[in-house]
Amino acid sequence: MPRYLVQRHFTDGLHIPVDAEGAKSCSTVVHSNAELGVTWVHSYVSIDKSVTYCVYDGPSEDAIRRAADASGLPADQVTEVRVLDPYFYH
Repeated sequence: MPRYLVQRHFTDGLHIPVDAEGAKSCSTVVHSNAELGVTWVHSYVSIDKSVTYCVYDGPSEDAIRRAADASGLPADQVTEVRVLDPYFYH
């Protein structure tokens, strides 16, 4: 399955509460993605919460973009990526 890096910009910042409501929001995204064969692996959030870098597995860039749309999330840049492990060379 291809892996993608999705960059998202949030003008007002991304604010997910650390409580049951936040967990529900994340769970909703996970279930919506699954309907399109997309898996959210993990995300990185900038300190000011204005940008996220999210790692996804999915069948195509189009599926990644459709999953973002279904969840009401921006997908400013979607890039197919491969793993580069620096320890491979040791």
